[in-house]
Parts: sequence; structure tokens; C-alpha cells
Amino acid sequence: MADKSSNKHGSDKKAKTFDFMAMFQEARQTAIERTQASAGDEDIVLTDPEKIEEKISQLSTKQKTSSRKNKDAESSSSGSSGSDSSSDDDKQTEKKKAERKKQQKDRADDDVGPPLPPGFRPMASSSGGKGGDESSDEDVGPPLLPGFKSAGTSKEVSSSKDEQTSTQNRSVDSDSESDEEEEEEEESLLSKIPLSHEVTLSHGLKTVSAMALDPSGARLVTGSLDYDVRFWDFAGMDASLQSFRTLRPCESHQIRNLEYSPTGELILVVASNAQAKVIDRDGFEKCECVKGDQYLVDPASTKGHTGMLNGGCWNPKVKEEFMTCSIDGTVRIWDCNKVFRHKGIMKPKGQGGRRVVPTACAYSIDGRYMVAACNDGSIQLWDHNKHTFVNVAMQNKTAHTPGTDTSCLCFSYDGRTLASRGGDDTLKLWDIRNFRQPVQKAEGLFSMFPMTDCIFSPDDKLVITGISMDKGQEGGKAVFFDRQTFNKVYEIPIEGASVVRCLWHPKLNQMALGCGDGKIHLHYDPKKSHRGAMLCVVRQKSKTKQVEMVLADHIITPYALPMFREGRPTSTRKQEERVRKDPIKSHRPDLPMYGPGTGGRVGAKGATLSQYVAQSIASRKPDPYETDPRGAILRHAKEAEQNPYWIDTAYTKTQPVPIFQAPEQEKEKDDDDEPMWKKQKTS
Repeated sequence: MADKSSNKHGSDKKAKTFDFMAMFQEARQTAIERTQASAGDEDIVLTDPEKIEEKISQLSTKQKTSSRKNKDAESSSSGSSGSDSSSDDDKQTEKKKAERKKQQKDRADDDVGPPLPPGFRPMASSSGGKGGDESSDEDVGPPLLPGFKSAGTSKEVSSSKDEQTSTQNRSVDSDSESDEEEEEEEESLLSKIPLSHEVTLSHGLKTVSAMALDPSGARLVTGSLDYDVRFWDFAGMDASLQSFRTLRPCESHQIRNLEYSPTGELILVVASNAQAKVIDRDGFEKCECVKGDQYLVDPASTKGHTGMLNGGCWNPKVKEEFMTCSIDGTVRIWDCNKVFRHKGIMKPKGQGGRRVVPTACAYSIDGRYMVAACNDGSIQLWDHNKHTFVNVAMQNKTAHTPGTDTSCLCFSYDGRTLASRGGDDTLKLWDIRNFRQPVQKAEGLFSMFPMTDCIFSPDDKLVITGISMDKGQEGGKAVFFDRQTFNKVYEIPIEGASVVRCLWHPKLNQMALGCGDGKIHLHYDPKKSHRGAMLCVVRQKSKTKQVEMVLADHIITPYALPMFREGRPTSTRKQEERVRKDPIKSHRPDLPMYGPGTGGRVGAKGATLSQYVAQSIASRKPDPYETDPRGAILRHAKEAEQNPYWIDTAYTKTQPVPIFQAPEQEKEKDDDDEPMWKKQKTS
């Protein structure tokens, strides 16, 4: 019953709560009291090695007691009482105080003379008696004046000097760290470029003017100035690197641009004619834009372009819509399902409302803006959300040098920056939020092709463009610029050719450079890239299949009947020997003669023109009817009358008798017939 009652009382009790901050303050107060009690011995303890050991032991005991207190606090939280631990701590502190009093008495016996006043320290040596004698010998004479320091304080002076030099070194280190950070950033940007391996594809002998990779990175399409379009399948190619299909979609028109649709199902083909064409992944034609009427004054009244196309691109958000620009001064929007008339038209205008020719066009990443670069150096943007495109949303009339053709426009992946590759050998970055001045600018980038590219890296930290080969140079280059500082990070030289087109696929992490010698250079890194060119490089070249012809098998049947028995094949050597002995059969006919003749034979028609004319005149027989065409016709009249064969047999009974006019005799000239004024006067 007593146990039950005790359990009941225990269940009625509540758990104790502890204030750890109060406990910390109590421990701190006890530590302060202990330090005050041992304040007279602190200086001696710090100078005497024996006392240092005692101090270390005291600190260790303090740590032990504090750990014990913590354990006791934990045990008390679980319901155990802490009165025993507090009594043990009091006993230990009393023992320590007694030990300290004994030590002080021993020191008092050693120290001779009155006690030192507060604030003074005894000249105790740190290493026995020898050290004390040396220090007393050194400290001879009156005390030093204020401001002077003894040799013992040289360490303090050196420490202050070290602090000053350390602050100076920190400032220098901060500058060096900033430089190192910039170098590390450049190294980090350079490490992102896939450059370790290279593969070369051969399109032809002329400039690669267009390239496109599908969104999945499985196929590459290239176009050239030789009018051909080639299809490359990375999964189906081997180490021979041959295209699986070649076609000529626009007959004898140079290819200006190729681009896959956002879904990868269709390809937009822009050639140097007035009609853009859309083909599927395998090269079969899907639709072709209509051509406009070139005799109408207003280009908006026509259904399509009337001049050569300069560029084209797909809408990244609407899969059926694409845009083209032409030298007829218009930018038109098309729908794949309705190519008999344009969906929208924009007519860029220059200063004074004059017509200008758009040389490049592009969509923004979100499909909101449509931008076109014109030959007067201006860049103009239209808002796609508006129903009409009469007025521009933004424009910069002095973006590039007037009279030059801007070859490319490209938006960054974040949609805020526009890159333009000008025909004035410049590359500029524009912020569409402030379109008045370029954010960055690079000059001296020579370009001699109207389709030179500029692109952004997949992480938007680099800008890439191609440089053409100038006179006296070994080749072109592909240059990489840092987007923030526009410093040149790296360049890829191409020997003997200009760099025209550039591609950097975000999924494959591989680069493709189209050059002026008809070759495509693929750059990749096995550690950073995926699939693409890495699939076809590891495959061995397929062996050429040899054509094998199987002749008719000869079946040997020795016991067949004579009527079904086949004769054994015999050699024709003996028969050929007999033919060679026959002079008639083995005689080779004479070869025809050319020229004046050889071996005693004269050429049939003579060696020269004069000989040929002379021989032809000599061999020709005279024609008696050459001067008498009537006689030439009537010479067959007697034979036709006696032996009719063609017509006269049908008209034998009704055929009239022809009566020909007799030849007239020449009349003698009579002077009377002449007029009076022609007669000769006799008198």
C-alpha cells in the first residue's frame, strides 16, 4: 500500500524546469570570485613554470567540476536530487583554499622584506636562478625615460610593425585576389567550351551558307552556295562521315538560311529566290509560299514577296508560323497551312519615310518581338501582340554604319539582350529595355559574307561570331567574347578558310562551324558533350559490298540417255589456233586514215583545207542541167508518159493533154517602136 501511495504522490508531482541562463550566471559568478581570491598569485603563477603547471591543474579541475555540474543538472532533470553534488563541490573548494594558504606561507618564508605594494611585480625568473641573475645584471641604472623602450620590448615593437605590414599586405592581396578572380572566371568560361576533340564533315567545294540542328540533336542539315542541301544523321553515320541524303529544293538558287521548327518536324528553306519553301525531316516538300505581283506599286497589295529573300526564321511559340524578309522592302509573316497569302506584313522605313531593305530578321525568345535589321544601319522592332504592324515598338536608326548589310540578329536565352553582327566589321550587344546605346561593342571583325553568324552560349555567358579570311592572313577564326566585359576569351583558328556559320547546341553541348571551303568542323568534349558526333566517331567504316555473280551450275550426269546428255565443256584453244593459221579470218582490216597519211597511204580528204577543196572540185562531175532548170524537170516527162506509176494511173482516162507554150523568138529591134526622144539624131 505504501508503494501505491508513493506512486500516486510521484505521479502528482510535476517535472522540474531549469533556467540554463541562471545556471550560467551562477557559474560565472563563482569563477569571478575564485579569480579574485587568487589575484595576488596570478602574476607569479604566470612567470613561474611550476605555478603554470598548478594553474593548468586548477583549470582542469574547474572543467571537471563544470562537467560534473552539467551531469548533475541532467540527472536532476530526470528526477534525481542534486544536494550531494553541491556538498562535494563545497568540500573540494575548501581543500583548494587550504592548499593555496600553505603555498602562500611557503612563499612568504622565501620572500625577504616587507610585502610589495599593489601593482608591482617581483623580478622572478622564468628558468631558475641563472635566469634571474642575468636579468638583474641587465637591469642596472636608473629607470628609462617615458617614450623609451628596453630591449625586452623589442618583440612588442616588431609585433606592431608586423601588424602594419600585414594591413598593407592585405590591401595588396585584395587587389591580387580580384585579379585572380578575373583569371579564374576566364578559366571557368574557357573550361565550358567543348574543344578537346574535332570532327570534319565535307559538304562540297563551295561555302557552307546555312546550317541547322534539330531540337533533339539527332540530325544536322547543311546548305551551300552550290544549291544543294545535305542531311546528316549522327545515329546512322559511321566513321566515314557521309550524308544520307542530298537534294536541291530550290533548283539553281543559292541557299541562304535553314532552320528547324520548334517541334523538329519541318525545315524552313530560304534561298535566293522569292519563294520560301517548307520541307519535312526527310526532305519532302510540304508547302511553298506564293510569289507576289511585281508590277503592283504597293507591296502590301501583293500576296507574297516579289524579290530575292534575305533571311527567315520560325516563331518559337507558334509552331506553324514563320517570318521572311526580302529585298522588296517587306518583312512578311506566313502560316504553313495557308501559304497562298501572307498572314501579316511589315514595311520598315528609314529617315524621311523612305523604303529600306531588311537584310536579317529574328523572333525574340518569348515570341513577343519581331526584329529586322536594314541596309541603312537601323534595327527596328515590332510588337507581335498588336493586330497591325504600321508603327514600330522600338528602333535605333544609327545601330550600324549606313550602307552596310547586317548579317545576323540573335536574342539571348534570357530574352533581354540582342546581338547584331554588322557589315561594318562590328559585333554589338543591345539591351531591349534601353535601346538607345549598345551595352557592349567589338570592332575589327572582318566579314565578307552576307550570312555571317553570331550566337550566344547555352549559359548566356559567351557570345560567338565568325571572322572571314582577309588578304595576307592564313585563315579565319571563331571568336568567343565574355558577355559581361566583352573581353576575348578564346578563338578557334581555321586554316585556309573563313568562318561563316556557327552553332552551339544546348542539349548536345557541341559546336559546329561552317566554313568557306565547304567543310563543317564539329567540336566536342567527351566529358561535357552528349551523343551527337560521339555516336558516329566510334563506329567502324562499313566495307564496300562486292557484287557476286553466280554462273549456271553444270550438272554432270554420266548415265543419262544420249538425248539428254550434255556435252562436256571443251577448251577453245585448238580452235583459236586454227583460226590464226587462216590468213583470211585472221586478217585485220585497215584502220581509217587521219591526216596526210602514213606508210605510203594518202589521206582520203587531204591533210589541209586547200587539199580538201581541190580534191572535191576535181572529183565532182559537171551537171548539164545546172544552168537549165526547165530541162532538168522535163527530162523525166517522156518516161512518166510511157510508164506512169504514181498519179497518172488514176487519171488515164480523164487526164488532159498538157500544152506547153512554145519558146518565143527574139524580135528584131525596130527603131519605130522607140520613143522620139530616144532616137538618134542624124542631122
